[in-house]
Amino acid sequence: MNQAIRIHENGGPEVLRLEDTKVDPPGTGEVLIRHTAVGLNFIDIYQRSGLYPLELPKVLGMEGAGVIEETGDGVEGLVPGQRVAYAMNLGAYSQRRTIQADKLVALPDGIEDQTAAAMMLKGMTVMYLLRRTHVVQKGETILVNAAAGGVGLILCQWASHLGAEVIGCVGSEEKAELAKKFGCDHTILYRNEDIVSRVKEITDGKGVPVVYDSVGKDTFNSSIDSLAPFGKLVSFGNASGPVEPFNPLMLGNKGSLFFTRQTLATHIATRELFEDAANQLFEVVQSGGVQIVINRTFPLAETSQAHQELESRKTTGSTVILP
Repeated sequence: MNQAIRIHENGGPEVLRLEDTKVDPPGTGEVLIRHTAVGLNFIDIYQRSGLYPLELPKVLGMEGAGVIEETGDGVEGLVPGQRVAYAMNLGAYSQRRTIQADKLVALPDGIEDQTAAAMMLKGMTVMYLLRRTHVVQKGETILVNAAAGGVGLILCQWASHLGAEVIGCVGSEEKAELAKKFGCDHTILYRNEDIVSRVKEITDGKGVPVVYDSVGKDTFNSSIDSLAPFGKLVSFGNASGPVEPFNPLMLGNKGSLFFTRQTLATHIATRELFEDAANQLFEVVQSGGVQIVINRTFPLAETSQAHQELESRKTTGSTVILP
């Protein structure tokens, strides 16, 4: 049998159940993989709570790394024993699973399984944020909310690697020190300081050309007001809840601003886009430009505890679940 974390109803971390589940043999174009590490992400919480509705029951988890045990007919380029990883494919909270071969990428020798599980979803998210949604240029000053989180630490490092000056919003002195260690030039303690005033102070009153915001409701106004004219608010998450409806006229009145809501699913929807995102991520990690920070691991049976800590913002960097 195979153990997996499944939900039968939406709710808090208590709805996560460790259960025995059946794994089907791989069909045409599929492979059977044994997970060695699974990533934890805010999208898991959104799906568990019902913010992002799923047809239940369902095994949660959107990214993982592991070893191929068996391949189905028609699979080319992947063989048993090969190390692989994936993102944005539901069902990762499990010891084993079948998955479409074209949703997998082979892992380079220089990237360990836990590192891959911690970075595929977050790292490819950062790739599209910095290299597609707003192409960060050397010398730009950018603002990053939740700078000490899993995505935040990768984003700050990668942006710094590209030559940007990085302002990071964090919730504590401890998180500020971590963010500074991994790419932030300036930190703002959002509980104690006025974000907009500090951004204007750092930028000599100009504001920033782009704000990367995964927090949502609580930071929308400060993010908008931190932008320079023609600036872009890039929303890619809602840890504090969804952004409330607003009048688009406000964007014009505050400086002909842009607002966009992005998702990784679109950015890796084709094989070409997926390989481009993964290869750029592998390259920057292997070059040393980005270090993947794993600060907590949990056994599969303690996934509910992992959710509690992520949801309460007690975590920094990436958290990995070990099946």
